[in-house]
Amino acid sequence: MSNLNNITWHEPKITNEDRRNQTGHGSYVLWFTGLSGSGKSTIANAVSNYLYRQGINEYVLDGDNVRYGLNKDLGFSDDDRKENIRRIGEVAKLFVDSGKIVITAFISPFCSEREQVRNLLKEGEFIEVFVDCPLDECERRDPKQLYSKARSGEIKEFTGIDSPYEAPENPEISIRSDQLSVEQSVEQIISYLEKKNII
Repeated sequence: MSNLNNITWHEPKITNEDRRNQTGHGSYVLWFTGLSGSGKSTIANAVSNYLYRQGINEYVLDGDNVRYGLNKDLGFSDDDRKENIRRIGEVAKLFVDSGKIVITAFISPFCSEREQVRNLLKEGEFIEVFVDCPLDECERRDPKQLYSKARSGEIKEFTGIDSPYEAPENPEISIRSDQLSVEQSVEQIISYLEKKNII
């Protein structure tokens, strides 16, 4: 049962716009999505490093890292994955409100859940970055040996094997990580942000 009848929203005195004026840049979510092994975390952290060196307030929310704390009670069923993304969406919204650029790296396999996060934010505050890498290349890399475990039955409901990945239809940015280096991928993302005048 919802407890919304027993709580009151307190309007803050310092607004999101105040924080953006203080930092001198916009605040939004760079939402990296793609298969395990596609390079999401590597590219996301490289973008973070670039922005940090430019004096830009940013923070990375990584799928594995978040499961050590905030989402450690969740498994990998479809329902738990949906809840994982719902929680991260709410956290990302708080970061945006604080004036930061939040960079997320989550498989986030379902279009509906990514769209749910987009709808939490204002127009232009959700930038979907599809790290597009063929399944066979992700399996060849298999940095965490997860595909081999999924193929052997050790891991159930693994995205790309026995659970679907729904690729974005119209991402703001699409990175072919099997064709581009990390540096080239970062350049493509930064070029997009500069063209939109949001860094």
